[in-house]
Amino acid sequence: MIYTKRFKNGLRLIVAETPGAFSVSCGVLVKTGSVNETAEENGISHFIEHTVFKGTEKRTAYEISDFADGIGAQINAYTAKELTCYYMKSTAEHLKDSFELLSDIFFSATFSRKDLEREKSVVIEEINMTEDSPEDICLDLLSESYYGKEGLGRTILGSKKNVRSFCRRDILAYMDKYYTADNVVISVAGNVKGKDAERLCEEYFADRFVREKSASQWEGIVPAPRHLNKVKKTEQSHIGISMPSVSLNDERIDALSIANVILGGGMSSRLFQRVREELGLCYTVYSYVSAYKSGGVAEIYAGVNTKSRDLAAEAICDALKKFKKDGVTEQEFLRGKEQIKSAFIFGQESNSALMQLYGRRFLFTDKAEDVTSRIEKISGVTEKQVAAAIEEFFDLSKASTATVGPKRTPITL
Repeated sequence: MIYTKRFKNGLRLIVAETPGAFSVSCGVLVKTGSVNETAEENGISHFIEHTVFKGTEKRTAYEISDFADGIGAQINAYTAKELTCYYMKSTAEHLKDSFELLSDIFFSATFSRKDLEREKSVVIEEINMTEDSPEDICLDLLSESYYGKEGLGRTILGSKKNVRSFCRRDILAYMDKYYTADNVVISVAGNVKGKDAERLCEEYFADRFVREKSASQWEGIVPAPRHLNKVKKTEQSHIGISMPSVSLNDERIDALSIANVILGGGMSSRLFQRVREELGLCYTVYSYVSAYKSGGVAEIYAGVNTKSRDLAAEAICDALKKFKKDGVTEQEFLRGKEQIKSAFIFGQESNSALMQLYGRRFLFTDKAEDVTSRIEKISGVTEKQVAAAIEEFFDLSKASTATVGPKRTPITL
């Protein structure tokens, strides 16, 4: 059963009640990430996510982790393009403790100068780690090639220069804009009743917001195809292709997701079978759909031998053209639908995944969709709808590309 509540100040609560579970996951989802940052702010959402754990008015960094460990709970956080999430997983008896601790780091972090300076070194090492991963570099460059240097084109981690510049004043100013009641969803999943979660939300969150209304959000752009290349001394070359697709709230997302699974979602997919198994041009090749509030992309990635980079790119494009020309077989359609359906059902078996799934959807669409209706929607997708998605999307004439490796020129499509 799904329980929702909207408080007077705009704060929202969603609860996925699973009485048979022994645990419960609780998350605080904020509708902001790198998408809302200016060039100077880029990386600050992620930096805030790190530094709220460094100490509050009542706890040191050690006491935060010690408290979580003491109740046998897991506490963590992550930053994405459009959201920041702080969450805990505990036994049902310690849900109140989870609410209290999450509230403490969310509202009462001190951001001392000493703690900020220490954490800057940690985040810079995270940036260094990403720079050692050419796949990560390629996918970040792919976002820039499609969206440009703002909004969804910005990296989540930001630059080392930006991270070194952040101070307490910057953090508080950014949080004042986006850490507001109307921009937050509390999501709970597990062995808890909706009314009990509502009481905890009232006690620890509802009345603690200073501001109710967030600053304006990034509204998206009309992307123009770009073809970017980064020269890097690597053993492989890395290829990314990005094409326009659908937003998170688009009814065509299930049909597109099924099409994507058939194209590059697994070992039986068209891309894997053609580019890896038949031609032996790569070790890794896959496609995926990224759906955001203001738009989306269908993306392809491959890590290939540098000598055969352009041949591999050509093979990927040929497979995509054949995909659009021939469509899918009944067997592929049925297999793709079952993969999407089972992936959703498997997610229901993890309270943490369930909390994030329902929380994210409620945050961006204001909709609470139960398991039964979601499965019915997926089951209702037709071959005709998948064919229409393939025809409209996966369009190379609108594609942006990114390549990373020793070669000095981008690929051509």
